[in-house]
Amino acid sequence: MIRFDATKYRYPSERHVVYGKNGMVCSSQTLASQAGIRVLASGGNAVDAAVATAACLSVVEPTSNGLGSDLFALVWIEKDKKLYGLNSSGQSPKLLTADVVADGGQIPRRGWIPVMVPGAPAAWNLLTERFGSADLGTLMRPAIDHARNGYPVSPVVSQQWKAALNDIRENGDSELMKPWFQVFAHEGAAPEPGQIIHLSDQADTMEKIAQTGAATIYTGDIADKIDAYAKKTGGYLRKEDLKEFAPEWVEPISSDYHGYKVYEMPPNTHGLVVLMALNVFSGYSFEKKDSADCIHRQIESMKLAFAEGQQSISDPRYMNKSVQELLSEEYTERRRRLIGENARWPEADDPNGGGTVYFCTADKEGNMVSMIQSSYNDFGSGVVIPGTGIVLSDRGCNFSLDSENPNYMMPGKRSYHTIIPGFLFKGDQPMGPFGIMGGFMQPQAHLQVVSNMVDFGMNPQEALDAPRWQWIGDMKVEMEPGFRPELVEDLIRRGHEITITEDRINMGRGQIILRNEDGVYAGATEPRADGCVAAI
Repeated sequence: MIRFDATKYRYPSERHVVYGKNGMVCSSQTLASQAGIRVLASGGNAVDAAVATAACLSVVEPTSNGLGSDLFALVWIEKDKKLYGLNSSGQSPKLLTADVVADGGQIPRRGWIPVMVPGAPAAWNLLTERFGSADLGTLMRPAIDHARNGYPVSPVVSQQWKAALNDIRENGDSELMKPWFQVFAHEGAAPEPGQIIHLSDQADTMEKIAQTGAATIYTGDIADKIDAYAKKTGGYLRKEDLKEFAPEWVEPISSDYHGYKVYEMPPNTHGLVVLMALNVFSGYSFEKKDSADCIHRQIESMKLAFAEGQQSISDPRYMNKSVQELLSEEYTERRRRLIGENARWPEADDPNGGGTVYFCTADKEGNMVSMIQSSYNDFGSGVVIPGTGIVLSDRGCNFSLDSENPNYMMPGKRSYHTIIPGFLFKGDQPMGPFGIMGGFMQPQAHLQVVSNMVDFGMNPQEALDAPRWQWIGDMKVEMEPGFRPELVEDLIRRGHEITITEDRINMGRGQIILRNEDGVYAGATEPRADGCVAAI
């Protein structure tokens, strides 16, 4: 197991590792963590807590996720001694083809073109049916109460809300976005921190989800409303698309890293990018994280992984390279030989952007859940189905318009997906879930946080507190304040174009739970977000 000192911190922080034995919930929102911990305290398990937390997050952090979101989960079930993977990302509508985008254009972030089938509600129901101990209505009750009776908006969410409002005004179709403004900015402004927000339409829809096991979204009256509104406003999504959707159980993928095993979701997610980067970087050893040579090789490992991911990752039915090939020792060594002393020009798309929530749970029996759900960009497509509170995602803007790319936009297809829950093992023993939300920052943060803990002995809170870098395309790298000036100067001499950024939200927002040999959980949550660790 990772040995760490929970009393010493090498980075400035007002947070400390939180311990608990009978259960733990880590999320980016205090109200959501409380919803999950109340489920555990009343006898529920880690899956129950995860579903309650997920539903609550769709209300209290609507900027990042909602009823139109996708969801992925890694679920460790102690009695089965097995890590399960659940892919509940939606497919593109059957009416959607690449020719809806003008030649030479880009897939828009707002409007109907990037909309995919919602996945989260079906996942909540399936997880509850297979592994839960409570009914869906009980688990969704805290979320419904917050939506109907109101909740105070947290500071980071308020900041994201304001940015999304400006973006929707600038880039959204004013007529199509009217329902969004009626629900989320009915007074023409985003809420201030502490302002009470009511989402009564979403409360009504969530009650129907609880009553029908989410069938209302896919075959019931809500599906009818989605179909009718799409037809009325020029959308492509139809009830047939909703009816044919089902979450998929998948086998997680993994790589060994310096004596530990890191698990990620398989394609269509870019969990594969994390593992390719870790494989390449595992060929190096450094005594100190705070060295230009270490950071340089991390960045170059990640750039190589992204370059491959952008060319290879897609709906697995369309991929032309296998996961096994891309994680092989031969491939890894071939890629590692490309890294020199200077920055390398990659061939990959701009790895930036995204709005997501990651959270994790654990119970006294040893069950643990790593879960993530997302509308992609803040408030997704901006398309709200009137009277439902549903904001549809814009994950379709991750498709490629290159017909030779396996991720080419096609009907009924899952796109390249950025949201990735992670899980750490030592041998065959599960240590716990981890994840860092934030679009294309996610693999970069996974690499940095895993290395922080495994290579440099940081406790989970230190690993999240540590300053991060983010490659944003070409030779450009953003870095948070906190790196030594001489380290930054050394990276610049190597050819990296460095910008110091104060925007910490774009550097990812994560949670970690690790379990030791005595069954004690150590939890940490992101200083870049509003959340907390709740433990019993």
